[in-house]
Amino acid sequence: MVSLLQLNRLELKEMISAEIAQNPVLEEAADGVEELSPEELQPLLEAERLAEPADQSILEVTSGPAEVEAPEADAAEIAAAALSNPEPDLAGTAPAPENPEVADQKTTDPFDEIDFGTYFDEYLDPGYKSPASENVEKPSFETFLSSPKTLSDHLHDQLALVALTEEVRDAAETIIGNLNEDGYLVLTAEEIAASGEHTQADLAEALRVVQTLDPAGVGARDLRECLLLQIESRGGNSGVAWNIVHDHLKLVELRQPKEIARVLHRPLEHVQIAIDVIKHLDPRPGLRYSGAGARVVEPDVYISKDGEDYLISVNDEDIPQLRLNPQYRKMLDRDQEPNRDVRNYVKERYASAIQLMKNIEQRKQTILKVCQSVVRRQMDFLEHGIDYLKPMMIKEIAEEIGVHPSTVSRAVSSKYAHTPQGVYELRYFFSEAVQGPSGGATPLLILKRRVKKMIEEEDSSHPLTDEQITERLQSEGIQVTRRTVAKYREDMRIPSTHQRRVRN
Repeated sequence: MVSLLQLNRLELKEMISAEIAQNPVLEEAADGVEELSPEELQPLLEAERLAEPADQSILEVTSGPAEVEAPEADAAEIAAAALSNPEPDLAGTAPAPENPEVADQKTTDPFDEIDFGTYFDEYLDPGYKSPASENVEKPSFETFLSSPKTLSDHLHDQLALVALTEEVRDAAETIIGNLNEDGYLVLTAEEIAASGEHTQADLAEALRVVQTLDPAGVGARDLRECLLLQIESRGGNSGVAWNIVHDHLKLVELRQPKEIARVLHRPLEHVQIAIDVIKHLDPRPGLRYSGAGARVVEPDVYISKDGEDYLISVNDEDIPQLRLNPQYRKMLDRDQEPNRDVRNYVKERYASAIQLMKNIEQRKQTILKVCQSVVRRQMDFLEHGIDYLKPMMIKEIAEEIGVHPSTVSRAVSSKYAHTPQGVYELRYFFSEAVQGPSGGATPLLILKRRVKKMIEEEDSSHPLTDEQITERLQSEGIQVTRRTVAKYREDMRIPSTHQRRVRN
C-alpha cells in the first residue's frame, strides 16, 4: 500500500503492467468481458483450507488496517471476502452439492473445444490467413522517435571528421568524457595527465581542438574563457567585447558601463553595444544537449467546477483494469489438478493478485480524500488564482482525514492536479504561514511573490535594499527579518542591491 501510494499515474501504469507480466492469474479486463468474481473462487479456497490445514498460511496476506474505507462493491471488499477465514464447518465432511455448470464442463467432449478454423489457418494453409484470425503486431510509435543526442555524442560526431594523430584523438576523447552538463572541463590538464595515459603536449593540443567544436564555448575551464571562446568564434578577437570580458568582466557584473568606457578609452555607446553582445552569449553552452528537456506531465487528478460544487476524479485513463484469469480456477479443484504444488502456487498468485487490487483501490480512495480536503481549504485559489492561496500543512490534512502525515506526504508526492487555474503539483498547495498579525494568512510562496514584485517595480537607479523590503513587509503586519528577506531573494536568484543598480 505504501509503495503504491507514492507512485504517480505513469509509474502506477508501468507497475501494473509488470505485475500482469509476472502474475499469470492477473490479466487486463477487456471491454464487454464479464470479470470473474472472487466470490466464485471462495468455495474452492475454503475447501482447500479444510482439506489441508497445514497449508493455511499460504492464503494469509499480511496487511495493516486500511486507512481509507473503500466504497461498496470495490476491490477492497472483494479482497476481504476472498481472504476471510470463516469458522470451519464441523459437518463439512459431507460433499458439497455439485454445481450444474461445473458438471456440464466435466461432461463436455474435449474434441468439441478445438478451434479447427484457427488450426487450418495456421498449419494446413500457411499461405493464407482469414482476416478474423490474422493479428498483425504493428511497431510501437516509440520506434520512430529518435533518442535525444547528448553533448558527448555531438562532440564525438565532430571529432570523427577532424584529422588527428591517435594520441591526440585519445586525449580529446578523454577531455570530452570529463565535461560537465554545462560543457565545462571539470579537471585541469595536470590532473588528467597525472593518470599517465596522456602527455601534457597531447592534452594541450586536444583541448585546443575540442574548444573549436560546436557549440562555441565548450571545453572552457571557467566563465571568462567560455565567453572569450564564443566571441572568438564570431571573429571578435581583440575587439571591445573581447577586451571587456578579458579584463573587466567584474565591472559588467557591477553594471558600471561608464567606468568601463573610462578604462578602455572608448565611447560609452561602443561599450553599451559590446555589453549587449556579451549579455546574449551563452554561459552554459552544453546545457542545450545535456538538459533534461521538456517534462511530460499527465494530471493524476482532475478538479473541475460543476455549478457551485467542485468535482474531483482520479485519472484512470489508459491504466489497465485488472481481473482474475478464470482458467486458473480449475487448477484449484483437486479433481482437475492433482498436483499439490501447482495448487499451492496458484493460491499464492491469487492471494497476491487480490491484495494488489485492494491496494490500488486504497490508493485511489486516499488520493481522493486528500484532494477533497485540499479543495475545501483552497476554494479561493480555485476561484481567483494564486494570490489567494492559503497556508496549509500536511499535518492538518492528515488529522482531518484520519491518517498519518507520511501517508498524505506520499499521496501528494510527484502527483499533479488539473484545476481551473491550470496544472499544479499537489505539493504546491502546502506551505507554512508567515509570522505576524497579517502573516498568519500568508503562505511563504505568496510572500516570495511579494518580494519579487517589489523588486520588479523598484527604481533601477535606486534599488530597494533588503532592509527597506523588510520594513515594507513589517508595515503590512508580516513579521520577517532582513536575513529572511535576503534568503528569499537568493532562492529566487535575484541579484543584490548593488548588482541591480543601474548608473546613468
